[in-house]
Amino acid sequence: MKRKTIITLFTATILVASCGTNKSTKQTKENVLIGEIKIDGSSTVYPITEAIAEEYRIEQAAVKVTVGVSGTGGGFKKFYRGEIDINDASRPIKEREQTACTENNISWIELTVAYDGLAVIKNPDNDWLSTITVEELKKMWEPEAQENILYWNQIRAEWPNKEIHLFGPGVASGTYDYFAEVICGKKIGTRGDYTASEDDNVLVQGIATDKYSLGFFGLAYYEENKDKLDLVAVNNGDGGIIPSLETVSSGVYEPLSRPIFIYVSNTAATKPEVINFVHFYLQSASVIANEVGYVALPEEKYQSEIAEFNEFIK
Repeated sequence: MKRKTIITLFTATILVASCGTNKSTKQTKENVLIGEIKIDGSSTVYPITEAIAEEYRIEQAAVKVTVGVSGTGGGFKKFYRGEIDINDASRPIKEREQTACTENNISWIELTVAYDGLAVIKNPDNDWLSTITVEELKKMWEPEAQENILYWNQIRAEWPNKEIHLFGPGVASGTYDYFAEVICGKKIGTRGDYTASEDDNVLVQGIATDKYSLGFFGLAYYEENKDKLDLVAVNNGDGGIIPSLETVSSGVYEPLSRPIFIYVSNTAATKPEVINFVHFYLQSASVIANEVGYVALPEEKYQSEIAEFNEFIK
């Protein structure tokens, strides 16, 4: 389905969904809203949020929607300070972030918007690596590897005696948190001597220009840059699995697949334009998720999320 069709299909649904809440959406006679919506957070969630915001801007041109990228943790800081309306998150909110929200009289709702796979990425000129085990990833990335595991042949003897150059998200990223937990262990973290960035485009550029590099980030960013990167299959005991819409949705790409979220604050949920946008997001996500490299939720799950949001804004 083309994106222009999405707008036509979902306009009526969104307006109907907005009804039945006790917060009236202030609109002109042409159903045009005026306002501003500030979104920030995860670079992993950014592609789907920006794609949906792009569609929304066409329908509601008088609403200014900005989507920033400061990482899940950076976004939550802005969220609990009341600086943004919506936080894109590639992990659930942490206890300390919940405490900060409470201290600032901010409550929230967590809405699941899609599933994502973490892709392990190599340079296309790398001709020795096609599959890597979870144990090998741990050996390469765990904190004890720093200053000790420096060369490819320390992972497998037949691999080249060349330095490993690692790339990955920074520690404020939900993608980093998830990778560190499922590969290295809960609350252990990773080695620190790797090239880190909250901007996935920096990681793409680094891996694409370095034959001896290896990195990880969300599958959607690989899909946007697959002409200059290669995927590595991950073996968790049942053979190497390449991340894809099919392997992520079926659950066989383990342990590097997870849900992704948006968080909406109680203060933001008093704004008609935010209410309208969130309805639009949840109605559009089932189509747009697959377009930009994510796995859509079952349709009944999106309907459940809409119902929960409607309860939240009562």
